[in-house]
Amino acid sequence: MAENGVIGNGPDIPWKIPGEQAEFKAITMGHTLVMGRTTFESIGRPLPGRTTVVLTRDESWAHDGVLVAHDIDSALALAAGEQGDTVVAGGAQVYEAALPYATEQVITRVHLEPVGDVVYPPFDATEWVETKHEPHAAYDRVFLSRVEAAETPRGERR
Repeated sequence: MAENGVIGNGPDIPWKIPGEQAEFKAITMGHTLVMGRTTFESIGRPLPGRTTVVLTRDESWAHDGVLVAHDIDSALALAAGEQGDTVVAGGAQVYEAALPYATEQVITRVHLEPVGDVVYPPFDATEWVETKHEPHAAYDRVFLSRVEAAETPRGERR
């Protein structure tokens, strides 16, 4: 995500950073990707070495080589039965729907403020702790883990 929160401009990513996609591949290889139909169609194919679950409201949509779900709970359940970890790979609506279930976030903070019409959903930073930070010239990669909810004296969650 850019400094202004932008993650896309229509179906396109509004930057090209050499090496960044290779790092995405390294992080996601062997895992299961959950992504929206628009994100999948912008890629155009299942990514090698990863299982893909496409989330779409279109009940008739299908594509060879991918699993299809029609709501976030179904998508996450399908992904849980597949290889590796579940990695949500966009777009904004899928990130927003999956965020309440997430235990980790890996965010590439791009040092740009491009024009775009798709933004990463807001989240409460107090619910997350930075566990790793990888600085690069054009971006920083930040690894976040969800802070466990504290117990109140009466055993209630807060």
